Amino acid sequence: MRSAKYQRTEENQGIWHRWCQLGTDAFTLGYETVRLGYLSLMNSSQKPGGSEDASQQPGKPNHTGSLPSRATLSALPPHLPIPEEFHKPIDSQPIAGRSRLSSSLPSRSESSIALNGNGNSPPSTLTGHTSVTPVPSTSKEQITHSQSYDFIGSSAHRRGVAGGIRPRRSRDHIYARVHKVKVQEDRKKDREELVQELFHYKRSTGYTSDFDSFKSLINYQARLEILERHALSRAFTITDGSAHEADLTLGTPDVDPDFLERALRKAKKSFELPPPKPFSPSHDRLRLSARHRDEAIEKRLRPKLPKVLPPDADTQVNALLCKKGVISKVARESVNDRDLSRLLPSQWLNDEIMNFYGAMILTRSESNRDPTAKRKMLDVHYFSTFFWSKLKNEGYEQGRLAKWTKKIDIFSKDIILIPVNHNNSHWTGAAINFRRKRIESYDSMNLDRHQVFKTLQSYIDSEHRNKRKKPFDFTGWQNHNPEDTPQQENGYDCGVFTCQFLESLSRGEEEFHFSQRDMAYLRRRMIWEIGHAKFLDGP
Repeated sequence: MRSAKYQRTEENQGIWHRWCQLGTDAFTLGYETVRLGYLSLMNSSQKPGGSEDASQQPGKPNHTGSLPSRATLSALPPHLPIPEEFHKPIDSQPIAGRSRLSSSLPSRSESSIALNGNGNSPPSTLTGHTSVTPVPSTSKEQITHSQSYDFIGSSAHRRGVAGGIRPRRSRDHIYARVHKVKVQEDRKKDREELVQELFHYKRSTGYTSDFDSFKSLINYQARLEILERHALSRAFTITDGSAHEADLTLGTPDVDPDFLERALRKAKKSFELPPPKPFSPSHDRLRLSARHRDEAIEKRLRPKLPKVLPPDADTQVNALLCKKGVISKVARESVNDRDLSRLLPSQWLNDEIMNFYGAMILTRSESNRDPTAKRKMLDVHYFSTFFWSKLKNEGYEQGRLAKWTKKIDIFSKDIILIPVNHNNSHWTGAAINFRRKRIESYDSMNLDRHQVFKTLQSYIDSEHRNKRKKPFDFTGWQNHNPEDTPQQENGYDCGVFTCQFLESLSRGEEEFHFSQRDMAYLRRRMIWEIGHAKFLDGP
């Protein structure tokens, strides 16, 4: 039961009802003010001289940029409270310490009076001058269009209305999409024609693989050129999986038409070279020619690599590929089924396979130091794949590479074998040959590797200073990068080539007797050798 003090009457409908009425009135007044201001802006841009006359006609709506006059405001609902501050003269300034917006809002005392029910009507908090700066006025009845709200002009500018004209939106041509598709098709067709022409030139110079392998080779060469030129961060890695997962196809954006044109010009230029000049061989040249002829005869007599493994070994390979978990261990290295699957066709080799194969080479070299052994192996040392990354990225001192040879003396070895990973996208083989006094690099892509020679030469000198306390004497040393190094004809066999380079060097061979056509056999053979942790006898 309410007390008589709080009984609701028609004069006192409660605080909530009064504030709802206040919000409705404020919204109506704000909407009318914005609408009239916008119409005045549009009218002033079209008729700049007629705003004053239009504001003086009481029978017509006020379309000028001025504030609403008393005649206009009298047309609003009678219950709207119109404060007298609405028509303050120009010299009325906001209270110091309060913004222009906050000066028009009700104070805490005014709000408390309204909430307590005292006073006739709560002051309107959203009148026409609440959100803008008060503008000068010459009279209470008329305000010119130049004194309109600032926020109306800025709002119109944000919506793209400048001078009453909305900017015209650009629209694509109706055939733009069709034209774009046609341009892409033409470019793809041009690339196909360039690759076809380049493939025919390569076939005439001895290329033996099919067209799909050639396309993957072109993609691979283009990517290696970009990495060598700009030293870009990796987009795909050696350990990411197969070449097909990296999308090494002709349609990828990695194949630049400029690269294809350069390769085609280079191939054509090789056919346009002038004929060689006739010469009369000297005695030394005749001796060298006889030596090469003897080596060619020895190469013919040497048995070639077979196409497939023996039946029992091939059956064991299939069984190894079906196993799960750890497949084999040697020294500190081990491989599992996922690592071994990298030796399947069209797969890149990862660090585990490279290091396991190197550990097998090192174990074989240590076990064949016995003079009674059938096959005399060189005294070799094999650095893991992490050696090169530390040497190149951190240097000898910061990488603490002196600890890597704490128990060995590399200067007493015949040869040091080093697998090199370039930009995490290509494997090559490097060697420090103390027998021949040379730093060697073997690359199946035949790219420029002067950085390898420079880095390894710096390592030899730093190691010699650390262990022997004096600089290394490079008298008689040379860089060795043979031009007849076997070359790959696709984008994923670099790891197999590198393993075979290092294995052949560990046996003291100066030449390599394998090529691209032997990769399928060598991959199966490496599976058998890694699964049994020993090398297969025979060629």
